[in-house]
Amino acid sequence: MVVRDNVERHQFMLRTPSPVAPEPADRRRFSLPTDAAVRIETDRIGLAANTVVCVRDEAGSMLAQVDQQGHEELDAATYSIELFGAVKTYLRVEGPLTVDAKPLETVLSFEEPQTVYVGARSSHESPATTVTTTDDPLDVMEAVSAFSSALKTTSVERSYPTLRGHPPLLELGDELDIPEGLHVPETGVRIELPPTLSHIFVATPLAYYLGARLVPGDAPRLVAEDGFVHDFDGPHGFEESVARALKRTFFLDCVVRTEGIYDVPLHERQTVESRTDIDVERLYDASLGEQLSAYFEIPYEHIADLVPEWKLTTHVAPQTDNIELLPFITNDLAVVRTPTGTEVPHSEVQAAVVDDFLRDDIVRSAGATTPNETYVKPSSTDSVEQAWISDGTPVGASKTTPAAYRNRLQRKPTQGDIGITVVCNDPEMLAETDIVDDVYGSRDGLSFDVDAHYDLSRAELREILAEPTDFLHYIGHIDDDGFQCRDGRVDAETLDHVGTGAFFLNACQSYDQGLALVEAGAIGGIVTFSEVINSQAVGVGRTLARLLNGGFPLQASLDVVRTDSDIAHQYGVVGDGSLSVVQAESGVAILCEVEHIDSDTYELSYNAYPTSRSGLGSLIIPALPNNSEYFLSSQSLSDIRLSTQELRDFLALEQIPVVYDDTVYWDCEFLP
Repeated sequence: MVVRDNVERHQFMLRTPSPVAPEPADRRRFSLPTDAAVRIETDRIGLAANTVVCVRDEAGSMLAQVDQQGHEELDAATYSIELFGAVKTYLRVEGPLTVDAKPLETVLSFEEPQTVYVGARSSHESPATTVTTTDDPLDVMEAVSAFSSALKTTSVERSYPTLRGHPPLLELGDELDIPEGLHVPETGVRIELPPTLSHIFVATPLAYYLGARLVPGDAPRLVAEDGFVHDFDGPHGFEESVARALKRTFFLDCVVRTEGIYDVPLHERQTVESRTDIDVERLYDASLGEQLSAYFEIPYEHIADLVPEWKLTTHVAPQTDNIELLPFITNDLAVVRTPTGTEVPHSEVQAAVVDDFLRDDIVRSAGATTPNETYVKPSSTDSVEQAWISDGTPVGASKTTPAAYRNRLQRKPTQGDIGITVVCNDPEMLAETDIVDDVYGSRDGLSFDVDAHYDLSRAELREILAEPTDFLHYIGHIDDDGFQCRDGRVDAETLDHVGTGAFFLNACQSYDQGLALVEAGAIGGIVTFSEVINSQAVGVGRTLARLLNGGFPLQASLDVVRTDSDIAHQYGVVGDGSLSVVQAESGVAILCEVEHIDSDTYELSYNAYPTSRSGLGSLIIPALPNNSEYFLSSQSLSDIRLSTQELRDFLALEQIPVVYDDTVYWDCEFLP
């Protein structure tokens, strides 16, 4: 039986000893929100290894939590079971119940066949309404102060990604209009700011997360009604002070929430308590003002190394045209910066095409290309991803556009398997199609529909581009006039609509055509800035195909490719770089770095990349030897010493990329 999220395109398999016939059931049987429910008859359900299982009684009290290699036996009773799989899934069943987490499978078993109610909830969030504002900064302050109406709680549990809803949309108009039915929480917290768009843009995600009102003031500061005050004009400057305030409050909320509904052994809590005198138990029930007072008494330097790597920094120009983007930036809980960076000469971005090398190879351009972009490298940040909403072509960041956000929001439910479309429009590049044929759709437990096309005409390519698919991998030639076909060119700027969600245009100078695909309906994709040599492009295509097939988001995939490719700097992301083509097996995308220490000792670094299913605030429990601790999902774990056999056993649990000696591997072939 497969539970599907048809919007986010996630699948979660429940294995039963024999086929079951699901029948519709009442969603009200579940205490937590569900979008659909069925009932089945079975005496056993098998789940993917390392699926965390939480068992509660009818009153909602936690009875057991089983993770890797745990075992619980429960007497006869009615149980509510929460499964932390690729799709948020709940079970309701009569006991007795046994939960057995084995190395390769987690099993729920009953003494005899039972009626099991299965409920599921999509992780897709849609804004509840639209707020209209003028471009007057005072009106914008009032408008974005309504964003916190989307929070599903104002307790520390708002640090869980599923309890932060999508803020209302913003629309520019002639007057401020906040719908009457919008419930904005009264937290007693406000952020005072000089009324400028640059100040408002930077402070909006923090205001949303805290449920704070934005109000005009002479100097920027965070104020609570019980007397707490924190000035943002400190030695680090306004933008960095706001970023630290967001990270500090979010991180310490994650620590304090362990007193709540998910009482887990969190590594970060244990470390914070060993370094500070924080009273987690008292703070859980304290007011927001009391929590902030306690949080800001802790020097940031005491927790800086524990704060998880932030998912996204967005560099956004404080212009009227970008006001309507604030809900999307805030939904990502991004750190916001005013765009600054270093202009990069074309010579550093364009390919260095060596005549001798090209005697035995080709480039993927269809003709002359005219580089006219201004390249800019954004100021460095400590985030996993960066987005650029300003003039210029960013190097090392996603070129995000309003269309990308709108297209993702308007994503429609799609029935059936995950669609992968491969187009090769040049017979000299068939080597790459052999690679992608072996990679795409090779994941156990996921259903794919891989469709390959070769040497298309203009009409055929237009038809393929219009058809719905989850991912398009294009192999061929592109120039200023568009995609090369056997009878001419297709310029993406002439397309009214494209059906693909994500894409990879592995061709020369595909940046402009990629932007046009986003404007026509796509959400995001990987493109090139310059000419790329065919044999090297095949290598990039091989690695990217594996990463995307493994659940890595677009931007994170490209970051990994840069570790073992000399030409990866010639590739970039347009649209939403956080988009994943398929789900990651563990909810987060895992990359390990391995260093050989001595004959039988290796040092492992474990890096988890957030995904749409496991955003900021999610938990992971790495399946490492003797580990029983949880960690915040985007935290990097280092200095892990393993023997050769321990490392081999760990890598056998899941196919993940491993960087060893500056090369990406997908198995243990680098081990002796």
